[in-house]
Amino acid sequence: MAVVFQKTSMLTDAPFHYCPGCTHGIIHRLVAEVLDELGVGETAIGVAPVGCAVFAYNYFNCDMMEAAHGRAPACATGAKRVHPDKVVFTYQGDGDLASIGAAEIVHAAARGEKITTIFVNNAIYGMTGGQMAPTSLPGQITTTSPYGRNTEVCGFPVNMSEMLSQLNGPAYIERVSVHDVKNVVRAKQAIKKAFQAQIDGKGFSMVEVLSTCPTNWGMTPQEALKWLEENMIPQFPLGVYKEV
Repeated sequence: MAVVFQKTSMLTDAPFHYCPGCTHGIIHRLVAEVLDELGVGETAIGVAPVGCAVFAYNYFNCDMMEAAHGRAPACATGAKRVHPDKVVFTYQGDGDLASIGAAEIVHAAARGEKITTIFVNNAIYGMTGGQMAPTSLPGQITTTSPYGRNTEVCGFPVNMSEMLSQLNGPAYIERVSVHDVKNVVRAKQAIKKAFQAQIDGKGFSMVEVLSTCPTNWGMTPQEALKWLEENMIPQFPLGVYKEV
């Protein structure tokens, strides 16, 4: 019998710990498939964040390291400079990358570090209980904004792809989503282009992936996918923000 679908060798057999309906698992698989298809799994080095994906080192079947909260770009910079022949990537959530790690990602991008960042944006702090994140939407209810994010007090969401695309260092930045099959396919294409930019020595690359958090959003998985499409995409438009 012909095999039409199988698990990529770049994922371990460890069961994911993520909540039902969380799209981290989809994104993990896309990254793993791309590493496999590009033939760089044996030379890849990943950096796990602090956040929901803190255990990413258990899931990717390549060399992994754990960074302090927000410092994944610094760790990846060190790894890439010591091992310029390796493919180095960070996998970070919005609290890790856009809050405590904002300076790290800005300066890694400004320096044009030849690393790839997978930025998972679910507009909330997932692991620590659903607090407001830098990417939480205006009016969004969280545990620390029970009446909705008030922009007069808390400011506006930070659009990381737009901001980083203004720097000279990045070679490729794209925002995608994984809320339906069509967009999952596009997300994989973007992730492959981002890794290829690194392989070609072009500079810093990042793919921002809009993701869901049904548990902390207080929704079913189906409701969360619809909420993402109707609310997150208008705030965070999909598309290529920089390509050189």
